[in-house]
Amino acid sequence: MKKPGILVLCGGRFALPAIQQLAIEGYVSGIVIGKGEASVVDLLEQQCGEANIPFRSIARSSQVEESLNELIEELQPDAVFSICFPFLVPEEVLAYDPNKFINFHTGPLPGYRGPMPIFEVLRRNEPETELSIHFMEADFDEGDIIFSEKISIDPDETFGSLAFKLSLRTALAAQNMAEMIEFGSTIPRQPQNNIVSRYFEKPEKEDTFVRWNRMFGEEIVQLIRSCNPWNTGADAVLGNKLIKIVEAELLDEVHQQLPGSVIGVSENGFIHVACLDYKQLVIKIISCDLGIISAGQYARKEKFIPITT
Repeated sequence: MKKPGILVLCGGRFALPAIQQLAIEGYVSGIVIGKGEASVVDLLEQQCGEANIPFRSIARSSQVEESLNELIEELQPDAVFSICFPFLVPEEVLAYDPNKFINFHTGPLPGYRGPMPIFEVLRRNEPETELSIHFMEADFDEGDIIFSEKISIDPDETFGSLAFKLSLRTALAAQNMAEMIEFGSTIPRQPQNNIVSRYFEKPEKEDTFVRWNRMFGEEIVQLIRSCNPWNTGADAVLGNKLIKIVEAELLDEVHQQLPGSVIGVSENGFIHVACLDYKQLVIKIISCDLGIISAGQYARKEKFIPITT
């Protein structure tokens, strides 16, 4: 039986495990990357060259329609898999066959539509997320659901660790979808409930900023984890200077200081900061002008006082 040819649209390293799995099984007929970081683009271009697989790198949305139409006309793929592809696929491209375009979305649908659902579920302290596979339509993350898989979120989960977990599950799901296409299995579909849909834009600076006077301690911890590593932590003002908090935990120990005030430095070099709910944020790693450094190093630079017992 001839393997179906699958054109893979991707946006970066998240898709690499799925691409590798599909390539091993002989499903990949072409790869398109959009806005990819240089190292990933170079890697995919090299590997596609060695395997004689057509490859395109698209830098701007204005290039999408022409590039995809040309490649689809050349390859006549049996399916098009989109894995974190950053551009909207135009209706003119989908017209090739709407039932052949399948998107792998890294969050629950329709409640977490948008380009970075991993960030959104983490900062909202969701206990679990989902890998959602759906047919594509002219708008982002719309179209009938094929399958969704619940993924648990660990208490200390970061954006990076959850993305890694989801990338491995996406690889398995992509292989399963390819096998369903190969063996002519009936692909299920369930309409999304648009009444409860939400769309989240890509986070901006205001979304990654710690607001000491408005956020409780747990909210701050979740924001820090949801920004690690893609934003190198959560943006914050500490001691009148802009920094990024890379790693921190919450200490349920009452204080009497204003939110955002540095309480002091513990014996192990961690910086304790007052939170709105009278808890303490214990900062362990910071990103600043000196680089990514321990809280102890930053405390010595800023001459924060030790905590007295």
